Amino acid sequence: MKTFWVDVRSCGKECATTAIEQGADALVATEAAPLQALGRVTVIAPDGDLIPGTDVHEVCIDGKEDEAEALRLAESAPVIVTTTDWSVIPLENLVSQSDRIIALVHTAAEAETALTVLERGTAGICLVTDDPAEIITTAARVRASTPHYDLVPFTVTAISPGIMGDRVCVDTCSLMQEGEGMLIGNTSSAFLLVQAETLENPYVAPRPFRVNAGAVHAYVLMADGKTKYLSEVVAGDRVLVAREDGSTSMAMVGRVKTERRPMVLVEVEQAGMKSSLVLQNAETVRLVGAEGMAISVVALKPGDTVLGHRQQGGRHFGVAVLETIRET
Repeated sequence: MKTFWVDVRSCGKECATTAIEQGADALVATEAAPLQALGRVTVIAPDGDLIPGTDVHEVCIDGKEDEAEALRLAESAPVIVTTTDWSVIPLENLVSQSDRIIALVHTAAEAETALTVLERGTAGICLVTDDPAEIITTAARVRASTPHYDLVPFTVTAISPGIMGDRVCVDTCSLMQEGEGMLIGNTSSAFLLVQAETLENPYVAPRPFRVNAGAVHAYVLMADGKTKYLSEVVAGDRVLVAREDGSTSMAMVGRVKTERRPMVLVEVEQAGMKSSLVLQNAETVRLVGAEGMAISVVALKPGDTVLGHRQQGGRHFGVAVLETIRET
């Protein structure tokens, strides 16, 4: 999830209002009070929520010494960087060494470049413009900056009814389509695509905003690439919504429901590696098949293939770490 800041020091109230309406994470200003009267927003100002020179730094990159200074400051706080003659190379140098670099940009096109340098992109952008339309366009680009996740087919090897357990429904503020859902895993190395409740059912109305995600202990991939236990997801969190083609988007959690339900253990294998996921034993709980069609857990059988994502195992407070670890 990329940071979206807007510098409103040289533009009017309309730009500030537009930035707030478009979900800007923070506004850079000369004073905080006039902006805070417009809505709830983080302000970067001498009297604001974040103080320039302490909580946020600004550096103009005009040579290697400036790059070194930006990296030094980024050890403790985000750094807004501007460039002179070169725009891409300095950002590549900085992004390769820090995840606290915010690129100052003037257009959505410049934002696109900054957010994709070295594939990972800068941590975010700070937009300077006096055009409300440019704010809207850039905001849409930032929101679309969630990563692509390679989805691969996992082969179902066993389905075992379990005992009663606590399962979590994640209700989002977005409507999902068939083939969309969340990546959920018993371990941090393998996640299965659990589809949202988008399909018609003779007994239950569709709930396309909901993913019946699994048992409380399971991991869910968040929009920032970290994981959370399902038991820790709360309203306001940003979860990753994945599609059958591996494209992703972000959704805000509106509500979480944890209830006692009968469970089922789904065991899978991919490239010789075994994984599993505990889900509610109910017709409305569906994984996504290799052809993009939903498969209810009550219809799963050994030999079926379902889509999932494989990555390096090992998490510390949700952050991927390189360590010797075995999860089963």
